[in-house]
Amino acid sequence: MASQEVPKTCKVIMADTIAKKLLSEVRETLAKVQGGDEKSAKRPCLAAFLANDDPAAVQYAEWSKKTCEENGFDFDLRKVDKEVLEEALMDANQDDSVDGIIVYYPIFPGNPTHDKYIQETVSLAKDVEGLCHTHLSNMYHNVRFLDPPTNLKKSILPCTPLAIVKALEHLQIYNPILAYGNRLFGKTITVINRSEVNGRPLAALLANDGATVYSVDITGVQVFTRGKGIKNPRHQVHDAPEGWALKDILPLSDVVIGGVPTENFKVPTELIRDGAVCINFSSFRNFDGPAVKEKASIYVPSIGKVTIAVLLRNLVRLIANRPRPAGTSDAKAISEAFADG
Repeated sequence: MASQEVPKTCKVIMADTIAKKLLSEVRETLAKVQGGDEKSAKRPCLAAFLANDDPAAVQYAEWSKKTCEENGFDFDLRKVDKEVLEEALMDANQDDSVDGIIVYYPIFPGNPTHDKYIQETVSLAKDVEGLCHTHLSNMYHNVRFLDPPTNLKKSILPCTPLAIVKALEHLQIYNPILAYGNRLFGKTITVINRSEVNGRPLAALLANDGATVYSVDITGVQVFTRGKGIKNPRHQVHDAPEGWALKDILPLSDVVIGGVPTENFKVPTELIRDGAVCINFSSFRNFDGPAVKEKASIYVPSIGKVTIAVLLRNLVRLIANRPRPAGTSDAKAISEAFADG
């Protein structure tokens, strides 16, 4: 009798697979928001500002352009000198032909305060990245709408953190049996990156959904939770026990998320627990691919194309947030746009 082949223990999920479902949702929702008349409706325009020569940003812009054009959106790449970027953004804020704005960071390496100033220059109504103070404040305080108690205008979440959330939903790490907002209860997740653009917002989002999150950067480890039994409405942050590092937290983690922007860093495979889910969102590979496939149950080697799908999802949400008379035919579709968050 022929011996049965032993099934592989690790399933590799590519970003394309996750993005495909999101993009279908984006197209359907856009059609509803525009009243279902795709032929006469204006193609939404995303204006993208490139003021650096980062190869990763250039590649991201190329992917964004392709994805936009394939899914019914216009993509307007504007290469500008960083010294005139503020004025260019202010012009785009006032331009009715522009529906959303994205800026590729960093612009001023070594001066994150100036980059933050640029983020605040983008109009709240066109901030497709969710980096304006109002959107970030809502995210950290676990407030999901811009207009409580009416709750018709949904707040925008940062693209890469939201892309990872959507990937975790696709992978069924979120438990749909639990109440919305508690669906990561009982999960322990390590995020290796605590940047203000990606790592910290991601840790907050996951903790606000009920997870215990170990947030790691070069300064040490912080723990994001909603308290014991997730009793608090939003996440709390405290330092991990003194001396704790990856050796202490990786063996505890159901999910390990790498986002270190250097080719020199690799997550220590031997510390990853058997059956963990591993996701890489850095432009570099933070995991040793062949080795991690021997430990992980699921491995997602990149997330970039999911981020672009979420970018378009956010753009449709901005369009849905625009003021409209209550009696218009698309009012119901707008109020229900992306009802799952």
